[in-house]
Order: sequence, then C-alpha cells, then structure tokens
Amino acid sequence: MTESKNSFNAKRKLEVGEKSYDYFALDAVSGMEKLPYSLKVLGENLLRTEDGKNVTADHINAIANWDPKSEPNTEIQFTPARVLMQDFTGVPCVVDLATMREAVKTLGGDPDKVNPLNPAEMVIDHSVIIESFGNSGSLEANVNIEYERNEERYQFLRWGTGAFSNFRVVPPGTGIVHQVNIEYLARVVFDNEGLAYPDTCVGTDSHTTMQNGLGILGWGVGGIEAEAAMLGQPVSMLIPRIVGFKISGAIPAGVTATDVVLTITEMLRNHGVVGKIVEFYGKGVAQLPLANRATIGNMSPEFGSTAAMFPIDTETIDYLRLTGRDEDSIALVEAYAKAQGMWLDAENAPEPEFSEYLELDLSTVVPSISGPKRPQDRIILAESKQQFRKDLGNYTNGSGVSDVQNFVAEGGSTGDRGISRDLPSVAVDAPNLARGNAGRPTAPAKVEYAGQEMVLDHGMVAIASITSCTNTSNPSVMLGAGLVARNANRLGLKAKPWVKTSMAPGSQVVTGYFDRSGLWEDLEALGFYLVGYGCTTCIGNSGPLPVPVSDAINDNDIAATAVLSGNRNFEGRISPDVKMNYLASPMLVIAYAIAGTMDFDFEKEPLGRDQEGNDVFLKDIWPSAEEIEETIQKSISRELYVEDYKDVFAGDQRWQSLDVPEGKVYEWDEDSTYIRKAPYFDDMSVEPSPVQDVQGARVLALLGDSVTTDHISPASTIKPGTPAAQYLDAHGIERQDYNSFGSRRGNHEVMVRGTFANIRLKNQLLDDVSGGYTRDFTQEGAPQAFIYDASQNYQAAGTPLVVLGGKEYGTGSSRDWAAKGTRLLGVKAVIAESFERIHRSNLIGMGVIPAQFPEGESWKSLGLDGTETFDISGITALNEGDAIPETIHVTATKESGEKVEFDAVVRIDTPGEADYYRNDGILQYVLRQMINS
Repeated sequence: MTESKNSFNAKRKLEVGEKSYDYFALDAVSGMEKLPYSLKVLGENLLRTEDGKNVTADHINAIANWDPKSEPNTEIQFTPARVLMQDFTGVPCVVDLATMREAVKTLGGDPDKVNPLNPAEMVIDHSVIIESFGNSGSLEANVNIEYERNEERYQFLRWGTGAFSNFRVVPPGTGIVHQVNIEYLARVVFDNEGLAYPDTCVGTDSHTTMQNGLGILGWGVGGIEAEAAMLGQPVSMLIPRIVGFKISGAIPAGVTATDVVLTITEMLRNHGVVGKIVEFYGKGVAQLPLANRATIGNMSPEFGSTAAMFPIDTETIDYLRLTGRDEDSIALVEAYAKAQGMWLDAENAPEPEFSEYLELDLSTVVPSISGPKRPQDRIILAESKQQFRKDLGNYTNGSGVSDVQNFVAEGGSTGDRGISRDLPSVAVDAPNLARGNAGRPTAPAKVEYAGQEMVLDHGMVAIASITSCTNTSNPSVMLGAGLVARNANRLGLKAKPWVKTSMAPGSQVVTGYFDRSGLWEDLEALGFYLVGYGCTTCIGNSGPLPVPVSDAINDNDIAATAVLSGNRNFEGRISPDVKMNYLASPMLVIAYAIAGTMDFDFEKEPLGRDQEGNDVFLKDIWPSAEEIEETIQKSISRELYVEDYKDVFAGDQRWQSLDVPEGKVYEWDEDSTYIRKAPYFDDMSVEPSPVQDVQGARVLALLGDSVTTDHISPASTIKPGTPAAQYLDAHGIERQDYNSFGSRRGNHEVMVRGTFANIRLKNQLLDDVSGGYTRDFTQEGAPQAFIYDASQNYQAAGTPLVVLGGKEYGTGSSRDWAAKGTRLLGVKAVIAESFERIHRSNLIGMGVIPAQFPEGESWKSLGLDGTETFDISGITALNEGDAIPETIHVTATKESGEKVEFDAVVRIDTPGEADYYRNDGILQYVLRQMINS
C-alpha cells in the first residue's frame, strides 16, 4: 500500500486491549464528524490513500465540506480494500488476468506484475443447476453433474489460486457468495499489518450490497471494473447524494423481512435513488436483526441505489460473535467504529444531515409479493389474485383463467382429490374467456405426470423455489418456512404434483439449523429437498421442468408462473417455460406450492382439507413470531459457523482431485469450449490510437424501456439452433452438454453469440418478434437474421453499429458480458433515454460510448425507426487533453435522404472514465500503465 501524504496529520495510534494499531483519524479534518456514515468511510479512504495526484487534499476537503443539497460534481478516487467474485462473473476476470499476463510478456513487460494487489476472493456458487429435485439424492446428483460439466473451468480456477497471489477460491457446494461473505469473508474493519481501516469491497455481482447490512461500504461492479480494482486501480466516482431512510416502529405479527424489503424496494424505486447511497437511521434500526439488514442491503440494485448502508452497532458485534469471528477482530471493530464516529447510538446520536429523506413505520408493512416481471412491482398479498388476473392478459392470446368446471364437464379429469384441491385454477367462477386466435390451442390442458392425471391452466405454479442470497441468510424466514411446512404436513397438506419444488440454502449453516430444529423431514414431505448450495432459480439455473409438464405448457400456450424467494424476476430469466415470475418470502413459497396456482386468495380460499375434512387456510399453518424466535434460539449457535467454515477453502475430494495445470502463464487449449484467450489485447500497441467519430453506422437493435442486462447479456440455458448452439455443435458438443451461458462465460465465442439473444427481447426493427433477431441491411431486402449473424456481416463490410434504447437501459445485474458482448458485436455507441449506473460504466470500460437523447426526447419522438444510417461527430474532442464533450452531434439519414439531427448528451461522467475510453477500454488502460511503469 502506497504511503499516504498525510497532509492533515491524521495518522494516529489506536489501543485495543494489548494491541496497538495505526489509523487515519477523521476528526483531524474539520467537518468529517457531521457526515453520514457512508461518507465517513469514503473520507477515511481518501485520507489513507492521499498521494497528491489521484487523491489530493482538495478531494479530502470536498468530502469534509459536502453539501447535502448539491448535485454530485466532484470526482474522487475510491480504493476498495478487497474484491469479491462469484464464478459466473469471476471466471472471465481470471481469463482476462491470464490474457493480460501473456500480453504484458508480448509487449516486453514482466508478466508477474499481473497479480491482484488487493485481496480477491471468489465463491463458486452460480454453476449448480437443479436437474434433480424432489428426492434425497438431489444434492449429490446435482453436484456430480456440476463437476462433470464444469471440470475445465474448475481446473482453470484451481490454476489461478496457485498462479496468482492474493487470490482465493471457495469451492463449489459451500454456499451463496453473499452469504459466505457476511458469514465468513467480511472483515468489517481490516487489520493490514497493524494498519486499521474500514472493510470496503466491490464485487462482480450487483448483490454485493448485502454486506451493507454489516456496515461495509461496497457495491456491484462489472467484471472489468473489478479486474482494475484487483490491479490497484481506484474506482472513479462522484461524491454522491445520500438518502436518509428513517426506520421506526416494529414489524407486526404475520409480516416477514421479505415483506419489509419489498415495501422498501417499491418506496425507493418510486422515489428515485439511482446513483445515490441510501443510509438507514432512526430508533427502528436497532430493532432490525442483522439478517434483516442484510436482506435489505441485498436488494439495493432492485431499488437502484449504489449502496444501502447500515452503520455499525451492537447488533453488528453480536452477529460477528455468532458467526465465529475471533475476539481480537471483534474488539477492533467496536473500538475502531467508536473512535471514528462510525458507531450508531440510536438513542443519543445526533441525526446526520442527508440530501433527501424518507421514512417507513414498520408497523404499517403488510404481507406482499412482487411481480410478474419486476422486483419493484409490489403486490399486497390480499390483492394478489385480483392483480394476477389483471396482468394475465399481457401473457395470453386473449384468454384468461378458464372455467375449469365446464372443462371437466366436457371430459377433463381432476385426479382424485377434488377440483378445488388438485387444479391450478381453483377459481371455478372465472369467466370462460376466448381462447387465443388463429386456432392456436390455449389453456387448460390435460396431462399425465407422476402417476396422476391433472389439468393445467393459466397461473399454475410450475416452480416454487427457496433460493437466492436475499432470504437464505435470514433465519427468521428460513426457519419460518420450515415451520409452515411442519404445520402443513401435520394437517396432511402437500405441494401440488406439477410444482417443481426446491431448497437451495445460502450456506451449510442453514442445513445445520434445519437439522437441529428437526424441520428437514417436514420440508421434504412437501417436496422441498436440498438441491444444492448456490444461486439456482434466481439466476435461471432452475433446470428443466418435467417433460410432460413442459410440453403441456408450450403446446397449450399456458401462462405458467414461478414463485421464488429471490431478488430477480425479470422476463425470461427463471425458465423458458414460465412467463410470470413472483418474488415472495420462503414461507409464501411453501404456501404457493400447496395452492399450486397464482390465481388464489389466501384469505378466502382453503389450501386443502385436514384429515377430518375441515378446510385449512393459510392462517392455520402460519407460525407465530414467538414460535419462530424460539426455534431460532434453540437451533442456531456460534459452533455451527465455526464448524462449517473451519476448512472453507479446502473443498471436497472432487475439488482436491482436479488435475491442475502448472506455470505462471496459462497454456490455452485451443479445443476448449469453456476457456478461451480473451481477444481484447489482440494487436494492441503500447500507445493508444486517437479516438474516432462514427460514420455510416447501422442500428443493430431498436429497444424500448427497462431493457435489462438479462436481455442483453447471455444468461440461462443455451437454446438449440441458436448461434451459440451452432458453435457448440460445430465443436462436437452434444445438446445435453450445452450447459448454461453462465458456465461458459470464459469463452467469448459462445458469449458473443448469446448477446442480445434473450427470448423476451423485443427488437423493434422487427414486428412482433421476440428473441435475438434483427434486420440485416447488408443483405438485399434487409431480411430477419440472428443478431450475431448480422453483426458478422456488418463487421465484414466495415459498417459500425449503434444501439438505440429507452429509459433505464441496462438495469439489473452487474453483468460485464452485457458490455463485452456489445463491444464484440461491433457496437460503437449506445444512445438511450437513461442508463443504469453499472452498465453505463461497463460500456465505457469496453470502449463503447454511452449517450442520452436530449431531455424529453426519444427515438420515437424524433421519428426514428432504426432503418437509418448514423453519423456521430464530436467524439474526437476527447483527444484534446482532458476534455470531455458535453454532447456529440448525431445525424440520422433515412432511406429517402431525409435527415434527423440532434445533440446527444455524453455519459462519460469523470476524467477517469475518459481515460478508459481513450485507451479503448479499462483493461487496455491498466495494461499500458503497467508497461509504462
């Protein structure tokens, strides 16, 4: 670590017990004491990294004199203490680092310089797919399949742990990255050879913000930003606005932490917090268990903020002790936080001044779900049936929930348990709406599966999954789900046979407390068997539905649903067979598995009948808050955490027996379909070439509002017949071994073929077509073509490309491949109405310029339809010293010769981002810095 200039004479000693630490005291700078918690962390970061160049005394004073009401206009360089990765996003990072080593060697530098300078830790949690479910052998079967499919990737990662210093990997089958982070990896306060400072962490997953619940400042970044941070590059940012969110009251009976977080998500998304940090304060904060804070922090990307911070307090200390941290570390956290004014004393602390204010009285929160396609679209549970019916019309060809009684009278079968117990549609008074058009069959459909004949209809719950870091770190909702299962099981209720049920805990600690509480038996009785320790359904690793169920859904155009305890429910994300996705607490996931349909009113309709024939409602199986708390106290202890994390990096016999390559420079296998040398440094020179304007560009994609990184980045399964599948076919890969895009992120040839290929993407260059298609203007008549194929033709013709978008372009996960794929397809500029923070930054990091339409304008209002050719001038102004042009001039020429001209706002926001763009990308910038040093 570079020695600070220490202009403010802030370096002091902190005595903790018998130990002494150096630290940079905030009270050395007037004004720091009144700042919100998150800005104090940033202030300390600048004091400690002051070098007179990237970080100066002026930057430190700018933080200390922060004006809460001003718009962000001061750039600072934030140096995170560590980097956190999961394997989907982390593998490309290691591929790029390995490629950089080779490039440095080629350009005459020392390849050993390419090492993480800050701790970089990866948790392999995104590769397990729910192939097997509903039986006691599911975990073993899924892990075996995972290793068979991902052996090359895992060998490569094992190589990385030996080749790179400061790089550690948590093997598969341990837990979800964010839960492992808060339970074990998180330091809260670092002790770096006697220098104490706040734990700050950026991660290659947007839900890195889960650590905000522990008082750790950090957020999700793209893989390219994470690589730069690993290599010692600071994160360039503007001093943000801080939104104060006051918590008061207490959570009422029957309401879960999930309900709270869905309510907060809706409030903050409606308020508008993109680019801002949310900080929670008030007496109600002290009443929130750490797990609830982590659940709220986790959802920061869903409400759009950079981070969602909770300060350090006694609850933080209790959690560190519970999770097995050593007493010296715990003592340092408390002493440091108090010395720096970072300790929350809810009773006596003066209220910080914030840029904006919101407040939530927890007692007003009611049970909720969200969906069918966005996390912020909260639905009060009591109104969920009504809202489902309103939304259904958007997912069917004019048909609604069918009159199942009429259908059965015409010859349909309901099985042997009664129509209102065994059918997805229990609403027998539903109108028998028109069924589709053009003769296409629609719901309901008879199907035989699992030895039963049943009828499937719109709203059927095809997937009920307890998964994802959002809730699986939270004992109150996890043990609550177990108690719901116990109560249901005792009354003879079961999940409907067409529901694919699964349990994927966030860490092995969850299995420990399910064992201690004796709840596994009840969960399994309802089909919720352990399927793996990883992020499964939430990222599209839900696995295939049973063939009869899948065929019935697709053959009859059924609007099937998924209910999951996750944080993401975007269109096309969960399963290609499922149209409508809903987020819910683990407890409600169990309830919906029993109901079997979203077309259900839990207050008015019984879930089934008990052994005496009495109707059983949700309230009859819902545990009390006291029962949940009593179970928590009996089932969870420090010893569980200590035991499960004592050898966390060792892995099982499968991990240890992998055949690992040797050497400091990786030997690439040209036949590999998983790991390929990245192309970003091919033909790169030591000095960058001047940036150029764009001439004669064509539109690759014409897109609407809320296009997510899931729409752009390759994700989920690889569909036969698509360009990615064609590539794998050509390399001799059988269809059953395609694996997922996520598992093949280390191969750019697969990934670029899957960019803009989401089955729900609507490229408005085409009429009523979904998926990865465009019009290819290199061909006569501009026919429909795969986006990848058209891109290849454009690049062969030397034609640059642009993408036109609407509002919130690039919202969602911090997927670096959304930017990498855009770059490799030949896109030079993306022009949208507004951008999500991470994706905008990642585009710049890949040498793609992001620009916005003039305020109040859009491609529609300007009369553009995507058939034009585009000339963009003014980009070359970036070649003039440190200048960043405010606008660039866009001329769109129609086929008739008519021109549409406008000035687009350049969204290169900081000088650091301008440097990255001038170098054609952030990795090229870092590599040149290495060579020139």
